[in-house]
Amino acid sequence: MTITTPKKWRPRNQLFVTALTAALSLTILEAWGQTEDPAAVEVKTAQSAQAIGPETDPAETREPVSISFDELQLFADTFDAIRRGYVEEVTDAELFEMAVKGMLTSLDPHSAYLTDDGYSNLQESTEGQFTGLGIEIGYRGGFISIVTPIDGSPAEDAGLQAGDVILKIDGTSTQGMSTNESSTYMRGPEGTNVTLEIGRAGESQPLDIVVTRGVIDVPSVRSREIDSGYWLIRVSRFQRDSGKEVADALLDALEKGPVNGVVLDVRNNPGGVLNASVEMASNFLDGGLVVYTQGRHPESKTVLEAEPGELLPDVPIVVMVNGGSASASEIIAGALQDRGRAVIMGTRSFGKGSVQTVLPVSETKALKLTTSLYYTPNGRSIQAEGIVPDVVVERAQLTSLEQGRRLREADLNRSLKNTAETQASETEEMASLREDDNQLYEAFTLLKGINVYKRIDAKRSQVTTSELAFPDQTPEEVKALNE
Repeated sequence: MTITTPKKWRPRNQLFVTALTAALSLTILEAWGQTEDPAAVEVKTAQSAQAIGPETDPAETREPVSISFDELQLFADTFDAIRRGYVEEVTDAELFEMAVKGMLTSLDPHSAYLTDDGYSNLQESTEGQFTGLGIEIGYRGGFISIVTPIDGSPAEDAGLQAGDVILKIDGTSTQGMSTNESSTYMRGPEGTNVTLEIGRAGESQPLDIVVTRGVIDVPSVRSREIDSGYWLIRVSRFQRDSGKEVADALLDALEKGPVNGVVLDVRNNPGGVLNASVEMASNFLDGGLVVYTQGRHPESKTVLEAEPGELLPDVPIVVMVNGGSASASEIIAGALQDRGRAVIMGTRSFGKGSVQTVLPVSETKALKLTTSLYYTPNGRSIQAEGIVPDVVVERAQLTSLEQGRRLREADLNRSLKNTAETQASETEEMASLREDDNQLYEAFTLLKGINVYKRIDAKRSQVTTSELAFPDQTPEEVKALNE
């Protein structure tokens, strides 16, 4: 059965079209005039931001709504046909909300219409505590996909992996579902379960994985000393205070002794607050450009620079990235790579190079709209390309070919003893990394190699024949030469 809008309804629809045109114009003007939450998403302003080009009054650059009367008439006819003919009653308010959601979700995977729950969820995630599964999600092939599980989250404990596709949530298909809608399905009281049907590469059949919801309260920054003077700084996501937390971790390391090298690990870090990545970069750069953004609206064009005064001048740095490193993670990796401040190691990153802005349209609703792309200091766009590491190291399971303890000269009966001090072997932390995380092991090996070469290069330019050991020197004199 086909329902056609009678001609007698056309005058009424034309009034509707006129009212809609006026409403669209007013909404666009008011939305850009609102103040956006500076930490809700990767926003387009920061204290260190400078406008690109001369400041322009947004009112002078606003374009009139260019939609034609015929296009609005099509919308009005469709709206009216659904309202009168759909099998179940749908209110005008519900239809308008569906239309807005459809416009945004059709643009790109990151634009969305935020209602009360969606907006509060977005704010909670940047504050570092919320109740849910603990996953960063995206959109792939019409379904919801997992960009990465958050460190220490229920999702990670349940075995969810980056790249998994969520086919169903408690039996409800996610096909065509927006990321905001899927988040609502997955949120719930602490301690309750949700069953996810997962499609995973290498598996012939979908997997049913039960995840128990919990309070996601994981510190965004953790640090530990892997070897003498070699530190691991793990950043799981970019929250309001992540930049300061990294600074505190580096200062604590300096208090314990000289720092010989740092691995900044942003693998499986989905991003977060843009300003936090700029603040974090200030710990490793002595001022200068970190990232700039460009979009169609004048307010979307900004330059973000590091504060002068890096904490670890001349200390070698390795940044670890992988396919789960997105957005703010790619900003700091790209900045340190372009500025020649760090070696990037791992695998190609996710490739999210867009910035979302929250535009309130009422007291309870807002648009999360992609408003600009960001660019690294060399002018590279990361969008859909990602950061390509300087040294590619795939995650792998390594097995030592030297099984067990091998016989050495010192083990032989009546072997001559060496009176020199025994040189230290690798620490237990390094030995465990070789088996548990080969990528980190290679990163610390590279840092040590950089420092070894620095010492070799310094010796080559400084050592003279008179400084070399002679046969008649005592062990103490030889030791002094090597200090």
